[in-house]
Amino acid sequence: MRMRSVIFNMAIAFATPISAFGGLCGVPSYSCCPTAACAPASCYTACRVSTETCYRTVCETVYEPQEYTSSRTVYENVYEDVQQTCYRTVNETAYREETYSVCRPVTETAVREETYCVQRPVTETLYRQCNYTVQRPVWEDHVREQRYTIQQPVCETIQQECRSTVMKCVTETIQQERCYTVQRPETRTRCVQRMTGQWTTQTQTIPGPVIPRVVCGPCGPRLCMTQCPPRQICRRVWCPQVVQEQIPYTVMVPQVVRQQCPVQVTRYVPEVVVKTVPIQVTRMVAKEVVQQIPYRTCRMECETKTQQIPYQVCKMVSEQRTRQIPYTVCKMVTEQKTRTIPYCVSKQVPYTTTHRVCKVVPREVQQTCTRMVARQVMKQVPYTRNVLIPETVCCPSTCAPCAQGIMTGGGCAGGNCSGVSVDAAHPVYPVADPALNP
Repeated sequence: MRMRSVIFNMAIAFATPISAFGGLCGVPSYSCCPTAACAPASCYTACRVSTETCYRTVCETVYEPQEYTSSRTVYENVYEDVQQTCYRTVNETAYREETYSVCRPVTETAVREETYCVQRPVTETLYRQCNYTVQRPVWEDHVREQRYTIQQPVCETIQQECRSTVMKCVTETIQQERCYTVQRPETRTRCVQRMTGQWTTQTQTIPGPVIPRVVCGPCGPRLCMTQCPPRQICRRVWCPQVVQEQIPYTVMVPQVVRQQCPVQVTRYVPEVVVKTVPIQVTRMVAKEVVQQIPYRTCRMECETKTQQIPYQVCKMVSEQRTRQIPYTVCKMVTEQKTRTIPYCVSKQVPYTTTHRVCKVVPREVQQTCTRMVARQVMKQVPYTRNVLIPETVCCPSTCAPCAQGIMTGGGCAGGNCSGVSVDAAHPVYPVADPALNP
């Protein structure tokens, strides 16, 4: 690897011209370059911000009320009778014959004799004497006089005023308030950031290149790489700057406008009507009446009576009796019988019913409506805008010959050292510096 590096350095040394080696006997330096060589070669254009007022036409919409007649569809419900055939299930009873076997009991009766003892009651009737007291009522007739007042009706005819209230139709005009919305312009201000800037000159240090150099050593000449001294260059740099500005703008703000409109209103006013009506009045007159009322009084008298009360005395007497006791012997005999079994049969029977069906029938109705009609109004609105006005800046060292009259293409006196025409009426935006990009 070391041998390959030495061969590569030898090849670069032999490929370098002899004149280059002659100037590199010492350390390279650029101190011999004048300072004016780093200055701009021509004049450059800078922009100045200017504010001007302009006018633009703004269209404003104003809404005005307008009455129009329109038709709307009103739906009414109409009922009609519709006959419909339905089916109902009817159950009928049918019969079928069925034969079955039964076991019929056959009973035979026999008699046996039995002797038993019974107690026979013997009843005797006796009498006892009982005394008791009874209350006997005694009635007496009396008459008393009763006075009472009765109300006797008396009819009279009098004249009476009859007051009745009737509703009288009165039409009057009132002022009704109506509201509608109008779009009104409103000027507001918003903050806008605008990008501006200027050209500045910056000094930059560029390191020198690394070049091969032949050095005489104890072993003879050898090739080594040497770092050249750095050089200073001046470059034009565009420095941007953000400027905040307040720019007015117009927005449409809805505003409610109230308007008084005359409206005719019909209302009913109560009115009292007085009429004289003959009526019959019945009044009650008090009258005293005397009435003889018979009445009976009752008083109770005590009386003693005697009564024979019979009572019975029972005693039991024993006696022998004989009775015949029948008993039954049962045996089963099989026989055939026929029975009728009912069963149910269902069938559908049609019948007609009438039900009421509701239909919706449309009908056109005329109505008067109010709508807002838009009208365009044109107006001039001022606004402010910023314009960049170009200005030419010249370097004094470059324009010095212009002052002596050596250059004839333009000159610093005309604001153009390089002879390029500039139109001040059009804005000029910053571009890359041509001196840095030849």
